[in-house]
Amino acid sequence: MIQKLTKEWTEPADQGSTFRSKWTSLAKGVNGKVTTFTRAAFYQYGLIIAIVGFLLGRAMILSELTPFVLPFLAAVYMLKRERAGIAALSLLAGAMTSYHGQVVFVLLAIIAYVLLQKVVAKYVKDSTKVLPYTVFAASIMTRLAIVFFLEGTISNYALMMGSVEAGLSFILTMIFLQSVPIVTSRKLKQPLRNEEIVCLIILLASVMTGTVGWVLYDMTVEHVLARYLVLAFAFVGGAAIGSTVGVVTGLILSLASVASLYQMSLLAFAGLLGGLLKEGKKVGVGIGLLVGTLLIGLYGEGATQVSVTLMESMLAILVFFLTPRSVFTSLARYIPGTVEHSKEQQQYLRKIRDLTAGKVEQFSTLFQTLSNSFQTPAQASTHEDEDNEVDMFLSNVTEKTCQTCFKKERCWVQNFTKTYDSMQRIMTEIEEHGEIRDQMLKADWKKQCIKPEKIIQAIRHEHGHYQANQKLKRQVIESRRLVADQLLGVSRVMGDFAREIQKEKEAYHFQEEQMLEALRDVGLEIGHIDIYSLKKGNLEIEMSVSSDNDHGKCEKIIAPILSDLLRETVIVKKEEPAFYPNGYSHVSFSSAKQYVVDTGVAHVAKGGAYVSGDCYSTIELGSGKYAIAISDGMGNGERAHLESNETLQLLQKVLQSGIEETVAIKSVNSVLSLRTTDEIFSTLDLAMIDLQDATTRFLKIGSIPSFIKRGNNVIKVEASNLPMGMIQEFDVDVVSEQLKAGDLLVMMSDGIYDAPKHVENKEMWMKRLLSEIKTDHPQEVADIILEKIIREGQGSIDDDMTVIVAKIKRNTPKWSAIPLYKSPKLVHKKRKKTV
Repeated sequence: MIQKLTKEWTEPADQGSTFRSKWTSLAKGVNGKVTTFTRAAFYQYGLIIAIVGFLLGRAMILSELTPFVLPFLAAVYMLKRERAGIAALSLLAGAMTSYHGQVVFVLLAIIAYVLLQKVVAKYVKDSTKVLPYTVFAASIMTRLAIVFFLEGTISNYALMMGSVEAGLSFILTMIFLQSVPIVTSRKLKQPLRNEEIVCLIILLASVMTGTVGWVLYDMTVEHVLARYLVLAFAFVGGAAIGSTVGVVTGLILSLASVASLYQMSLLAFAGLLGGLLKEGKKVGVGIGLLVGTLLIGLYGEGATQVSVTLMESMLAILVFFLTPRSVFTSLARYIPGTVEHSKEQQQYLRKIRDLTAGKVEQFSTLFQTLSNSFQTPAQASTHEDEDNEVDMFLSNVTEKTCQTCFKKERCWVQNFTKTYDSMQRIMTEIEEHGEIRDQMLKADWKKQCIKPEKIIQAIRHEHGHYQANQKLKRQVIESRRLVADQLLGVSRVMGDFAREIQKEKEAYHFQEEQMLEALRDVGLEIGHIDIYSLKKGNLEIEMSVSSDNDHGKCEKIIAPILSDLLRETVIVKKEEPAFYPNGYSHVSFSSAKQYVVDTGVAHVAKGGAYVSGDCYSTIELGSGKYAIAISDGMGNGERAHLESNETLQLLQKVLQSGIEETVAIKSVNSVLSLRTTDEIFSTLDLAMIDLQDATTRFLKIGSIPSFIKRGNNVIKVEASNLPMGMIQEFDVDVVSEQLKAGDLLVMMSDGIYDAPKHVENKEMWMKRLLSEIKTDHPQEVADIILEKIIREGQGSIDDDMTVIVAKIKRNTPKWSAIPLYKSPKLVHKKRKKTV
């Protein structure tokens, strides 16, 4: 029963919903077809050209001149030649329905232009450049010929008016060449320049003059259309565009009808007011037109005619309100300075950015694929490969010895297994010991083979080639592994770079306005502010600031104010004086690091020589890390110095490229191990200090321990790794320590640590030495350690000695924050930029 009721209740609702969905889909389909048909009629079949041509054929200025006909026909003929016939017929139709009675002139001018254009095209390659001159000649020739035919002579007045008309046609031709494509194109590909906007307005105003004489209930149609045009452009482009449209439109209308001269003031003032009130949406722009109509209308026509003028403005506002917002949005995309244009530009930049990121990602994938192809399998040598190599080895031996032996069949056919096993055991003995130490094996082999010494000698000789092949094979495998590691590191860096490119820039419009207001309230001249990141510890802010003649305004005033607003220490990252054309400087601000590192170094070469085999480096990486490295080349002198220096230089370049430190060290080790066949090794002692939280990663490759002095306590840091270049593959042992403000990090080479020969427990000796040092200045500590080591050795320097002391300190800003008591603190709310 319940199911029956439920079915009865739900079925009507479902039917109604289905009916509504069908009706909605039907309405959308009809609307889409109507839209498609309308666009096809206007653009594909030339209806828009016919309408514009009809109105321009009716248009007239100074009561007797029609300078719009030939420029429009010439523009259409050059740009859309297949529509030239429609343009000519529509111009003739407009002239026939007009009150100026210039049908004969329009017909003859069209014929004269076509003939003249044919002649010009025959002798001139680029007829577009001479098109204004062609129109000028066709216009003045036609006008003077008609006057001469009707009056029998050409008066000075007729010559002057013909020249004026031809001159206007000359100018309008250049204007229409830019504006006709804007009207006749279905979709514009580029934003409009200011010149193109003015040309478009002139074309539209010229078209409006074709409606002169049209009256609807005492309201003049051209006035309604002109005010609607001003409303539209003021709403889209603001006060500047609105007033420009008003001036141009009013000027052309006043030329068409001298009685409409005051319309220029009305339209210009209405466009200015409407643009200023565009924040009030359509209502604000409409109010601006009404205010302008009342003020200029009372001045121009008096109170008697103001009602008609007011009704014209009301009708224009009504049509303006009825126009869909999508029309204005589409128009605003091509007007520079509008929000829609900015969004269109952002969308274009986003496409370019995504395309670039996609290319980088493709390269990253390519390098990763290449890395995978170079990777050696987990089990480089399987049992099957080893058996094949042994078979090939023994095959080469038997080819040189057993192939000509008369007992070959008995050994390799009847007793194959025994012979094979014996030779394999001999091969193993020679590989391990260089000779056969197993006397039982040697005795059995002499019983089995008639040429035992020759076989053993051949195995020993072939084994040398076998070892060389195995070494070459290992080198090839290591080379492949090196290439794979390098390609994988590059792939990761490029992948990170692609992700950085694709990151959406967060929109901080509200915070930028707050910051700009706060800085201007204290009297600072700030042009603009761009906030790229407000992440704690990773601020990125750029602004344009007026020049202060190197008085340090940005560092002493602006950065402290920003520190108070953002509740974080802000410093000047980069300042470029006179960067902008107005003389303003471009300044970049960023977060101050939580910690800073002061270092002191003391070093001496063996025997007091000039060249030391030890090299050191302190690098502040762009990722907020501080690297301290000591490399000790094997031996002393210039060659050891070159080895250690090359190790550090290579490591520095790899680290600065953004590759993770363990991968970087493996890459450097692979390069050093493959670079030469000489047994030349280098130790590496690397400390990576994070300047935000003082976390430190120690990577010790064959180096001696480091020490951390915290107050009276001394902590040893050590790791067990072989020197670089000794073996091809190794795992980097990483030790992490949390440093604190005031800690002293002491890193040294083996010349310092191993110098006291009489000391058995060097670790305790070094800890006691460090704990007895009273000063905490890094350079003084380094000098004291080196001096005590040398004194302990009675002044002799038996090895290269290097000691680096780094002190971890909290970053104390140079200038304290400047509080703004009247300004609110910056609100950290974020909005994603929508495109």
